[in-house]
Amino acid sequence: MRVLEIGCGTGAAARAIARQIGHGHVLGIDRSARSIALAHARSQAEIASGHLRFRQVAVEAFTLEAGEQLYDLAFAVRVGALDGRHPELEHLAHQRLSHALVKGGRLFIDGGNPLQEISINQMKGTNR
Repeated sequence: MRVLEIGCGTGAAARAIARQIGHGHVLGIDRSARSIALAHARSQAEIASGHLRFRQVAVEAFTLEAGEQLYDLAFAVRVGALDGRHPELEHLAHQRLSHALVKGGRLFIDGGNPLQEISINQMKGTNR
């Protein structure tokens, strides 16, 4: 399984998942350079295992790197571009994620309300 954490902060959830993922992989992304630097510093064992990577990028600018495989599942906790706090970014964020997830991939968003799953097929402006 390949998991994308959006807005990973210092990487606590990404580390926990990486420790349990078996042969899978976790990518944590965050727009904050400081958070990504802390995530790297706190995650050396998981990074060395090959199960975890981090990248500084905002979800609305996220694209797969050359040769990077699609993700099976993505989740975000309190990410403004996805939870309604920044509606001007939501369309682009959904579009980017629709290109990063496998067909049938799952997206979970927690904006402070109960966790909700967003269907990739229902994302506004996507072609899936």
